[in-house]
Amino acid sequence: MTHREGLRANSTHFSLDGTPFHILGGSIHYFRVPRAYWRDRLIKLKGCGLNTLTTYVPWNLHEPEKGVYCFNDQLDLVAYIHLAAELDLCVILRPGPYICAEWDLGGLPSWLLRDKNMKLRTTYSGFTAAVNSYFDNLIPRVAPLQFKRGGPIIAVQVENEYGSYAKDEHYLTFVKEALESRGIIELLLTCDNREGLKCGGVNGALQTINLQKLTFGSIQYLANLQPQKPLLVMEYWCGWYDVWGGAHHVFSAQDMIAVLKELFEHGVSINLYMFHGGTSFGFMNGATDLTSYKPQINSYDYDAPLSENGEYTIKYHLLRNLLRGVQNELPCLPAVQDKQVYEPIVLSQHISLWDSLQCADKPFRSDDPVNMENLPVNHDNGQSYGYTLYETTIYKGGALNSRNHVRDRAMVFVDKQFIGILDYTMQEIVVPHGERERILGLLVENCGRVNYGPALDKQRKGLVGDITLNYVPLKKFTMYSLDLNPSFINRLQSLRWKSTSQNPLYPAFFRGSLIVEGHPRDTFISLPGWSKGIVIVNGKNLGRHWSVGPQNTLYLPAPWLSSGDNQVIVFEEHRAGCKIHFAKKPQHGRTTDVSRQPFCNLL
Repeated sequence: MTHREGLRANSTHFSLDGTPFHILGGSIHYFRVPRAYWRDRLIKLKGCGLNTLTTYVPWNLHEPEKGVYCFNDQLDLVAYIHLAAELDLCVILRPGPYICAEWDLGGLPSWLLRDKNMKLRTTYSGFTAAVNSYFDNLIPRVAPLQFKRGGPIIAVQVENEYGSYAKDEHYLTFVKEALESRGIIELLLTCDNREGLKCGGVNGALQTINLQKLTFGSIQYLANLQPQKPLLVMEYWCGWYDVWGGAHHVFSAQDMIAVLKELFEHGVSINLYMFHGGTSFGFMNGATDLTSYKPQINSYDYDAPLSENGEYTIKYHLLRNLLRGVQNELPCLPAVQDKQVYEPIVLSQHISLWDSLQCADKPFRSDDPVNMENLPVNHDNGQSYGYTLYETTIYKGGALNSRNHVRDRAMVFVDKQFIGILDYTMQEIVVPHGERERILGLLVENCGRVNYGPALDKQRKGLVGDITLNYVPLKKFTMYSLDLNPSFINRLQSLRWKSTSQNPLYPAFFRGSLIVEGHPRDTFISLPGWSKGIVIVNGKNLGRHWSVGPQNTLYLPAPWLSSGDNQVIVFEEHRAGCKIHFAKKPQHGRTTDVSRQPFCNLL
């Protein structure tokens, strides 16, 4: 093999294989895009004038249970990198172990939290042992794909935004050495926002910056920090993420282009975050908790140049025009996927949550409530996502107080009758008095683990401590793990479903069929009149629906449909609508300009 000189940062400009190289990167996460669309999205990235693909690697998907590794199908990272190489794209790999990414627990697997002494993102032995085991399986897969060995990987990031966390001065050195000892030989990077740069670096790795606007002298600060080094904006934020109950964030295309022009004029390399956001399907969304807990939505559209379903936006076209002056020639653009507004469908069958409990794993009994992660399920890896039902017997009514031990939202029932919600803002409700013993049930939802900030250390879910009735802690709980995974849904199919003409007992599952004539097309599901729950199509969990918005549609990719009959299941907590509808475009609700809000409020 011919020797190739990798990416070098020994002067004010990068060089690759001995030739000056300007990094024009864009982030597309393989785990947020249906595999059938990987090629389409990467061709569109290259067609815009970019030369480098960046991607995170989510540990929690690749090692869902301790010692069980998944690197196939949707998670075939090696195939994704090979595809980039085939399209003549360089790759910057961001393997974590922590990635943030508005992803549950920042990509860390929840089974880590079974250790009551766990200290995430530190050199605590329980954490480093888990990282070493994971890297033993991940790094040998990607090391042969480095540029010096003939592959497309030109740089590897050491952890992610550690300067904003910085709880262990030895931690970044540990991660750096863990990468190098397993064969990483390309340029190493760290990235941080302006404040994080102060303590987010490690010897031997180039520091890069994350930003959206050129304020507070951020670029000059980075230049002063590393004299005679090239400048890279590792995350140039094209937009922003959204949280449930908030507005849809947008960022002006003209403002974006103005900043990029100035960066290019000063020779700064960039990576667009996100170039194409995609979707946090299922239960994989993260949450923020700096002043209050706010779960993020499933759409990761991010107001990016390519929309959630891969459509060109005004940002894409303006960016492509800008990059014409940087690249010699741009390829022709592929056509946008066809979309379809299918006829509304009625979900004609239902089954109550209570009847579905026979499909759950064997219930667990304990004097005290046990948090999700420590339940003895999933081969003793605990429960990662979804709901847990806690039941106990009560003999009177009165004041039920959560003591702020609900994570994150509990529907409260007495003898299967809904009486109220307990969450971060509502920590006490009144239980009606009764003449006999009754069953108190709390259906607790993990709405998404925090992915950024100090609250990362407090992300155990379910009931994380005692709850009281008239100031007395409740005891003797029966707990059902309801992660609503494919095996649960399959078992659910074999039960006897009722007609929706009968009054459903909520929460409930509703079932119907979408008939696709001819070749399937992309579409969006809309649920007017429904309240809150999840949508599953052909066994694929599309994510949550919630009437509080801003997300009012769920993306349904064509590759997940088939010609003919397609099964649609909606889990609904409170109130079902008459039908589910389809749309060609997403509905984001009210919008707000991200540049008009203080940075601290956005996080």
